[in-house]
Amino acid sequence: MSTHAPARPTYAAVLRLPHARRAFASALTGRLSYGTVSLAVLLSVTRSTGSYAVSGTVLSLFGATTVFLMPLRASLIDRYGARRALPPMAALYGILLCALATTTWQRGAPSVTVAALAALAGACAPPLGPTMRAVWAELAPDPGMLARAYSLDGVAEELLYVSGPALVGALTGVAPPASGILLSTVLVVTGTAAFVTSPALPGPRPAPGGRRGGTARGLLTPVAVAAGAGLALSGVDLLVMAFASRHSCDTALVPWVLGALSAGSAVGGLVNGAVRWRASARVRLRGFGAGLGLVVAVAGLAPDMWTLTGAMVLAGAFIAPTLTTAYLLADELSDEGTRTRSGAWVNTAVNAGSSGGALATGLLIGRLPLPVCFALAGATALAGAVGTLGRSGRGGLRDVPAVP
Repeated sequence: MSTHAPARPTYAAVLRLPHARRAFASALTGRLSYGTVSLAVLLSVTRSTGSYAVSGTVLSLFGATTVFLMPLRASLIDRYGARRALPPMAALYGILLCALATTTWQRGAPSVTVAALAALAGACAPPLGPTMRAVWAELAPDPGMLARAYSLDGVAEELLYVSGPALVGALTGVAPPASGILLSTVLVVTGTAAFVTSPALPGPRPAPGGRRGGTARGLLTPVAVAAGAGLALSGVDLLVMAFASRHSCDTALVPWVLGALSAGSAVGGLVNGAVRWRASARVRLRGFGAGLGLVVAVAGLAPDMWTLTGAMVLAGAFIAPTLTTAYLLADELSDEGTRTRSGAWVNTAVNAGSSGGALATGLLIGRLPLPVCFALAGATALAGAVGTLGRSGRGGLRDVPAVP
């Protein structure tokens, strides 16, 4: 499955890798579902139950089972292969999403039923992102080409999470919100079905020696930095909104500021993949994480929205490089039999950090000066980057409890 990389790998060369375009396009189709489903669930449950408390609880349950059970689902892919493991997950996920859409199509849906369906659906969500990154590692074992592939993948994923909500918004303008859940179902089922037919997908790769476990010790650096980045970034939405209110600015500017953050991330990701780095992935990761934390920490000192927007562009320039390098380092530290699960741990760390950071930021705003809130948000990314300086050993997942 390997191929010889050109002397100076380019993004075009990445897409010319054998079967890469077919696998990548189908995986992105399925992954677009994750850009549409959260907003669709939130809107449909709110409309059906008439309660923001219920919709918030349902979305939290859906997110929790999706995120925290991802390493378990990824381990099944490592053990049995994507062709065998992904279709049952996608089928169960699609059936449960259809049931959720049917239940919330009309008003008056039972809250307990809705919550149970959402939690069960999240537990079955196919981990297409980690699986596609494992495919990239198979197609492009050369470090330079793999870095380009991961950067391209990260930027594409960023665009999915920007375009997904807009797609749901357009759809719900002409149909009930539950139609957005059905759209998410179609995307993930068709995308997964096409993805598993790609010749690029490797077969099952049992862990060396028949071992099924892995360990967080070897993955501490990428997981910690990813979690710190998630914690820092999750509060940015609230902090920018509070900044606009504090400076008597039109809150309609907030989406543009957050868009600048995403734009900075896209540019930073593409530049990161194009540079021939001499430093190791571990050193680069700590540098990117620290840079992200520093910029977020000082952003609260901005005198106006224009300056804050510039700070968000700069902060964004560190996001994609941080996450891309975390995935690269996780791949370096993993055995072939734990590659998908290693990436899933990083993905879980980012999303878990995002959940906790949003809650903490919401509690701090109004109780502490806004610049202090920005500083604390940035400190979480700094802590993730600096807190692992003494960790340099290799070991992949070897000492972590086995996933059943």
